[in-house]
Order: sequence, then C-alpha cells, then structure tokens
Amino acid sequence: MTRTRIIIQLVLGAAVFRLLIWIGDAQKIADRTGLSLRQAIWLGTLINFAVIVAGGVWASRKLLPPWFQNRTASIQHAMAEARKTSEEANRRLADIEARLSNLGSEIEEMGISAEKEAADQEERSKIAAIEDARRIVQSAEQEIAAAARTARRDLTAYAADLAVSLARKQIHVDAGTDQDLIRSFARQLSDPNSGKSQGSS
Repeated sequence: MTRTRIIIQLVLGAAVFRLLIWIGDAQKIADRTGLSLRQAIWLGTLINFAVIVAGGVWASRKLLPPWFQNRTASIQHAMAEARKTSEEANRRLADIEARLSNLGSEIEEMGISAEKEAADQEERSKIAAIEDARRIVQSAEQEIAAAARTARRDLTAYAADLAVSLARKQIHVDAGTDQDLIRSFARQLSDPNSGKSQGSS
C-alpha cells in the first residue's frame, strides 16, 4: 500500500513537472505547428493527461493486483477465523443448551436421590434406636436378675439367721440339761449299739 502510494505520487509529480515545462514550451509548439497558444496548451494538457492515465493504468496493473490479492487473502483469512470462532461458539452454545435441557432431569434425580438417602438414614436411625432399646432392656434385665440373685442370697441369709435366732429362743438349755446331753452323746460314741437301739426305739 505504501509502495503504491509512493509510485502514484512520483507519477503525478512528474506529470505536473512535465506540464509546467510544456506550458513554457507551448509557444514554441504553437510556432512550429501553426496552432494558437491556447490550442497548443490544450494539446500539451491532453498529451500529459494521456501520459498520466497510461502511467496510472500501468502502475495499477503492476502494483494493484498483488495488493488486492493480499487484501483478499487477508479478508478470506479473517472470514475463516470468524467462521471457526462462530462454529466454536455455536458448539459451546449447543453444549450449554444440552446441559440446560438436562438440568431439570438432573435436579429431579438429585431430589429423588436425596429423598432415598433421607429414607435410608431414617430407617438406619430406627434400626439403631431399636437396637439401643434392646440393649438397654437386656442390660436392665441383667441388672434385675443380678439384683434378684442378691436379694435371694440376702433373704436366704436373713432366713437362716432368723431360723437360728428362733431356734435359740425355743430351745432353752440350762447347765444340767447341757450336762445330760453331753453324757448321752459320750455314751453313744462309746457304745454304738446303744445309739442304734435308741434310734430304733
């Protein structure tokens, strides 16, 4: 582009310079050709104009096609890039639209999954509560059984103490009776037959 401008400016400058020289020589041309000065100036102007047009046509044929080709290639490249960008944008838009269309079903699936998880958690909590209650009842039964055994032992010991105590109250052994019992026991030890006969009688 800059090179073309420079060439066009040089051609125009040369044409103007030639025109100025031609006007100076117009008198000589008028004398040689027999034309008036005005006609000679017009003739020179037309010739200079033709030279300028010919130079412009030559320069445009020589310099403008590559410039137009470069410009066309640049425009085509920009259009290809724009087409690529547009296709990429359309692809992304299609992806986003597909995701948005699936968003409702995904939300519904998440809701169903959350409800199922909540129901499972509730069921697990119920099972854990039932298991805890069973363990508490079992522990309470064991504690009650242990307390009952302790109470039975205590009651048995108390009954034995009470029986001994009542037996002591009912059996009155004085010193004479005690001596008789000891002698009777000693006799039974020394004569086993007498004990048997007493036992049989």
